[in-house]
Amino acid sequence: MTTMPIDAAPAELPIRDEPLAYVARLDARAESLVEGIVVHCTETPDLATARSLGEHLLYSSGTGNSGHYYIDRDGSVWSYVPITRVAHHVRGHNGNTIGIELVNRGRWPRWLDSDHQGMNEPYPDAQIDALIRLLQKLEQDLPQLRWIAGHEDLDRERVPAQDRPDALIHRKLDPGPLFPWPRVLAGTGLQRSTGG
Repeated sequence: MTTMPIDAAPAELPIRDEPLAYVARLDARAESLVEGIVVHCTETPDLATARSLGEHLLYSSGTGNSGHYYIDRDGSVWSYVPITRVAHHVRGHNGNTIGIELVNRGRWPRWLDSDHQGMNEPYPDAQIDALIRLLQKLEQDLPQLRWIAGHEDLDRERVPAQDRPDALIHRKLDPGPLFPWPRVLAGTGLQRSTGG
């Protein structure tokens, strides 16, 4: 596990640009409006499944849910939505944030079952190293970035479980208890926000 000092220039990070088909229909925004980063896990078995879910059209605008960046377990980074577009990745905070999705099973495939709420897949070093490098790049490109949060920090809604409607569970738990917050924060100048 290696972390670059905050003031060191990040090494060139290869990012594969593969925009979702509906990107042009997402609201445009100025880069200067981006203040924070939201870390997610895909809660899917692989990147292909995450991509497929991102391609589903859910809104009357002809768009769906997606992060801006996706990082696979091997550390490869993909861009599905440019940061000059508002991606649908977290309720109430889309307009001023960048969503970064880490491929991880999470609660797949029974996200909302009461007996399947454990988040027990660790995040590989290569994935976390790539995340830190991406965060450092974004800090360089967007000097107004100040904070980072987990999806679970900003979406705290509890909903009835699918298998037991009498039981309330958290709608979002990602990136979950195995996400290495101290390591990520040590590698960036961002402050963690818990949504206060």
